Amino acid sequence: MRTSRSGLSRSSNMVEAVLIGTAVKAISSGSMLVASPAGRRDDAAGRDAPGARPWHREAAQRKRATAAALECKRELMHMAAMSDRISPRVSRPIDHCVLPVRDLDQARARLTSLGFTVAPVGVHPFGTENACVFLADGTFLEPLAIGQRETAEAAALAGNAFVARDAAYRFRKGGDGFSALVFGTRDAGADHAQFVRAGMSGGKPLAFSRAFVDRGGLSDTATFRLSFAADMRAPDAFFFTCERVNTPNVDRSALQVHANGAAGIATVVLSEPNPTDFQYILQEVANQRDVEAHSFGMDVETAHGRISVLNADGLKAWFGLDRGPERGLALEAIVFRVADLDATRRALGPDVESAMIGGRLVVRPAPGQGATFAFEEERR
Repeated sequence: MRTSRSGLSRSSNMVEAVLIGTAVKAISSGSMLVASPAGRRDDAAGRDAPGARPWHREAAQRKRATAAALECKRELMHMAAMSDRISPRVSRPIDHCVLPVRDLDQARARLTSLGFTVAPVGVHPFGTENACVFLADGTFLEPLAIGQRETAEAAALAGNAFVARDAAYRFRKGGDGFSALVFGTRDAGADHAQFVRAGMSGGKPLAFSRAFVDRGGLSDTATFRLSFAADMRAPDAFFFTCERVNTPNVDRSALQVHANGAAGIATVVLSEPNPTDFQYILQEVANQRDVEAHSFGMDVETAHGRISVLNADGLKAWFGLDRGPERGLALEAIVFRVADLDATRRALGPDVESAMIGGRLVVRPAPGQGATFAFEEERR
């Protein structure tokens, strides 16, 4: 069973609330008339005004009803004016997933055995490095390793939230995992202000540049601005928005073609015993108020891709994964869109174990692969 939940009422619901509220006021004050079984006109409480003549009583009631109607009109005009000033939220798209790894070479080997094309190493100025998997829909995976430990530790001490949260995750969960979900944005500065207002800021914004190298060896500079959001109840799940200030002028189309047929990210899966306890942080980072609740958890549709938060039963039923009773969000799985599941299965290496669960081809975590990967055929 699915139900729709929203953190902010739409204008029609706001008008309805005003009408109901005004009616309640009118009934409470006795200004709304009801018909009695005998055809006699009484006030809403069922009483005649003591000693009042019928025509005096009705005149007074009409006066109160007129005042209530005018109040209703003023309320509606105010709400209409307010709704004109409220800009509708524009949902942010899923941008990429951060996957901490112990060793980039090991991650490259594992991802290649899964049929992915892996980009050359990218080096960050704060001690981390990656080897990304770029997808045709603009999303990507970021396997992340520590390249220069001293530099990374110094950056974390200086307030770099990206490196500090990565270090905290590695301390708690080990080297391979799934630590952060990232959303695309056009204004990371505005996002930071939003997260601060919501009480969900995960640290100071971060701006940096790094060299980007394509498969043919051509290089250009990529520049990013990041704004962070976090929930203290979920120490192992981090969120941030990423503004691509300067996109490298290189052709990465060859990096977006994969033997397994992966064309994009369809769904990012998280788990929590009571998923709706965390709907507010997901609504803020996705900039999406609409939430679809169901018996296994809840879903949030973004501008590109779905976020699904499942309880233990849902995680087991849909992905064959176990979830303990511990509280807090955990990033669990990434579902990729493919055109042909049979072709995807054939592209997997001989050492890769997989299973068909719920119409998806599911590959559990392994060294170099910190999250469960699932592949599903695109709907036609």
